[in-house]
Amino acid sequence: MNLNTFLLLLLALIAAYGLSYYQYFYKNKTKNKVNLLLALLRFFSVFGILVLLINPKITRNTFETNKTPLPIVVDNSSSIVDLKANAMAIELYKKLNTNADLKEKFEIQSYQFDNEFELSENFDFKGTQTNLEQVAKSLKSIHKNKTFPTVLITDGNQTSGNDYVFTFDTNNKVFPLVLGDTTTILDVKIVQLNVNKYAFQKNKFPVEVFLQYTGNKSITTNFSISQGNSILNKQQIAFSSSKRSAIVKLLLPADKIGLQIFKAAVTSNAIEKNTYNNNKNFAVEVIDQKSEIAIISAINHPDLGALKRAIETNAQRKVTLIKPNENKSLENYNVLILYQPTSAFKSVFDANKNARINTFIITGNNTDFVFLNQQQNNLAFKMSGQSEDYLAELDTQFNLFAIDDIGFNNFPPLQNAFGTITKSSNIEVLLSSKIRNIPTAMPLLAFAENQGQRTAFLLGENFWKWRLQSHIDNASFEKFDVFIDKTIQYLGTNNSKKSLVVNHESFYNSGDAIEITAQYFNKNYEFDEKARLSISVVNKKTKQTKNYDLLKGTNAYKANLDGLSAGQYTFVVKELTSNATYSGFFEILDFDIEKQFVNPDLNKLKQLALQTQGKVFMPNQLNQLIKNLLENPNYKAVQKAIIKKVPLIDSILLLILIVIALACEWFVRKYNGML
Repeated sequence: MNLNTFLLLLLALIAAYGLSYYQYFYKNKTKNKVNLLLALLRFFSVFGILVLLINPKITRNTFETNKTPLPIVVDNSSSIVDLKANAMAIELYKKLNTNADLKEKFEIQSYQFDNEFELSENFDFKGTQTNLEQVAKSLKSIHKNKTFPTVLITDGNQTSGNDYVFTFDTNNKVFPLVLGDTTTILDVKIVQLNVNKYAFQKNKFPVEVFLQYTGNKSITTNFSISQGNSILNKQQIAFSSSKRSAIVKLLLPADKIGLQIFKAAVTSNAIEKNTYNNNKNFAVEVIDQKSEIAIISAINHPDLGALKRAIETNAQRKVTLIKPNENKSLENYNVLILYQPTSAFKSVFDANKNARINTFIITGNNTDFVFLNQQQNNLAFKMSGQSEDYLAELDTQFNLFAIDDIGFNNFPPLQNAFGTITKSSNIEVLLSSKIRNIPTAMPLLAFAENQGQRTAFLLGENFWKWRLQSHIDNASFEKFDVFIDKTIQYLGTNNSKKSLVVNHESFYNSGDAIEITAQYFNKNYEFDEKARLSISVVNKKTKQTKNYDLLKGTNAYKANLDGLSAGQYTFVVKELTSNATYSGFFEILDFDIEKQFVNPDLNKLKQLALQTQGKVFMPNQLNQLIKNLLENPNYKAVQKAIIKKVPLIDSILLLILIVIALACEWFVRKYNGML
């Protein structure tokens, strides 16, 4: 309390005394007990009010000791059990956590990690992934701007996340306690396998396999890829102390439609401690690309033969030539190619309004452009009766599908009627036209999409000359045929909108996050945030059914199916209000990434210790680690003085007493007839 406050309190005391004296004793010669009581009550109430106004405060000093945090982080992944080090991990943790000297110097904090990082003092070593990067990020977030050591009890084998060596804060030392036998054990394993998730039938798909060898002697291994009882590829690979890795690249045939399961395996005559990592299953979904294409033309032209040969280069495509007046069901075809349409094509256009089949319209000198304007609104034609030669120029901004420049600038010109072509806003141009190298700003090959129906326009005839020129330039029709195939593939894709759209993988590895997402759209194709979606999952072998609700996220509904065992599953997603459904399937492959290790990753842990200026310790060096931590002068407790200014008197209590004093004064005066 400072001097000013003391003087104010003294003045308040004098003022309260003077006011009570003046009211009850000044010019009042009768000094009875009632006046004395009333004067005391008045003195207390006035003095209390003045004290509330002054609000005197006193300063209190307290001291707080902040110890340096010591995170003890234990690897809770199942690889610790596979390395037979789980008992050692618990023993090391208990010795550190109960050490009296460490407790006196540090604030010990216990954490565990696998794929997640969390506070824990009990460990079950059942984690299916190991993410050391998450440890580094979490400790940085928890202890910002602090200097502290970290004891990391782990085998150092990471299965997810980025490289942890350079993620930890270099200003804070990390002391890894290495779990597992560091003795080099002979082991051959499949480290990684790369393969596309999808392949087209009757094509070949690439597979890339990375093999790794640990050992000191030379051995010869047998590598194979099989499907069921059939071996698709087999070869011998030699390893030695100088050759410890190999990459196998091969092509496998995609003969069967659907999800195909394969097995990669590497074996040797040497005795291995861990053979689980010698095998790896993988899956590829083979898609049926087979499609029926109808070329509809009222005239004969070399373009028709060139187009048929280019399309049928892909064995999955079959082309049928028909006349526009032939009564054939359009539903049998995936793509319609309308070559130089005239009024004779009216029945075809009318039938396709209901069938909604994607079309490829090719114009030329025989095209009826007035009729064509009546049948579509993507391009507006104002053409004369004269023909013109149009050269092609590739638009590099085209992005509907990937396309290479096959030499369009060198191709002969296409013939079409001379005039003006106006495109609508939804047109994407792949090739624009030129007349004698002067750009016309008009399309030559363009694509449009309206309500899920796709249309392509090639505005010129004699493109058989393009195929011939491509053969002259490249000694092969391949590049031109691939160009046509990509165009047909784009048109052959059904992109019609559905109210319920579900996204999922065809296969998952055991231990991976299994998440299925769905979107439900209302009749205006707007995302419906009030939809109620559920999913029913059935194990095909055991017939066991599990039901889940899909929870709404930012722009999709999600269901987490973690915990399902390996096997094949079918599922149905249902919107409960509209009863819209989606059926699908997936397979969980029996693969545990945590069982791939036979040794701790000592080199990585040494790099981490070097990067953070820490040190690696073995379990039998625990006492040295404790001594290192205790003797380190950088980790000292910090004592802080906390100065608090608190009110001298509780204002609420004083206010209550003032009210009581005034009330008592009033009742006494009333009782004695002094009011």
